[in-house]
Amino acid sequence: MQSAAKAFFFSPRFAVAGASSDTRKFGHKVFAWYLAHDLPVTPLNPNQPSIHARSSVFATVADASSLPRPTETSLSVITPPPVTLQLLKEAKQAGVQAVWLQPGSFDEQSLDYAKKEWPGAAVAGGGACVLVHGEDAMGAAGRREGKL
Repeated sequence: MQSAAKAFFFSPRFAVAGASSDTRKFGHKVFAWYLAHDLPVTPLNPNQPSIHARSSVFATVADASSLPRPTETSLSVITPPPVTLQLLKEAKQAGVQAVWLQPGSFDEQSLDYAKKEWPGAAVAGGGACVLVHGEDAMGAAGRREGKL
């Protein structure tokens, strides 16, 4: 996990699939974590045109291909397992650099796909969560509060 998490934070941009305005949901908590660490992050949610977080409104994008610069983006995934595999396929096609499958977002098929398509740049399993391990991974990548 350490090397993949480090690779994840080498990206200059980030996105959160499953970002939400609902403060009880992990999609909100993870998106807010990126904001709190002053990282450039885009919320990905095909069902909402915008979300609220940290007293601000953020326009969402509907899919990975709609990210401003997908080839410069690492994607945190907080979607239900039945949605994740298709999301990963779209992200790969869009050129997303790395993925972090948050706990509860994946099944065996989507985990296998992520590890195959992003060798050394897919964080998943073992309880790996950006909320718990993100700061250490940022440090390993030489990133400090939004800067490499």
